[in-house]
Amino acid sequence: MASKSFDKLIEEIGNMSVLELADLVKSLEEKFGVSAAMPMMAGGAAAAPAAAADAAPKEEAKASFKVTLTASGDKKIDVIKALRKVTTLGLAEAKAAVENAPTVIGTDVAKADAQNMKKELEAAGAKVELA
Repeated sequence: MASKSFDKLIEEIGNMSVLELADLVKSLEEKFGVSAAMPMMAGGAAAAPAAAADAAPKEEAKASFKVTLTASGDKKIDVIKALRKVTTLGLAEAKAAVENAPTVIGTDVAKADAQNMKKELEAAGAKVELA
């Protein structure tokens, strides 16, 4: 059972914007000298063919994506509006994300949500990459 301070921390994290969460992860990585990236599989040459065989099916079944705004295009105001529509970003955060492209606007986003974000932003004139 979690303590009250732990519950409060989780609640605060749940109320953060996407940009704030990205900054939090970056700060934690720097403070503790760790990485949020998935670790590479350890093993010799014998493990490599098995890892390659396992990688192909996992790519097809990828369930979550990182959504990156790579370019804002000519209609920055439309892109800012679309970004606010598909995220929880405030006006200033959305404007900063558009002006500082390329910007990660979502991590671990469900496939359907990531595709919807991409569709909305590209309709507004932005360029978006899913990874």
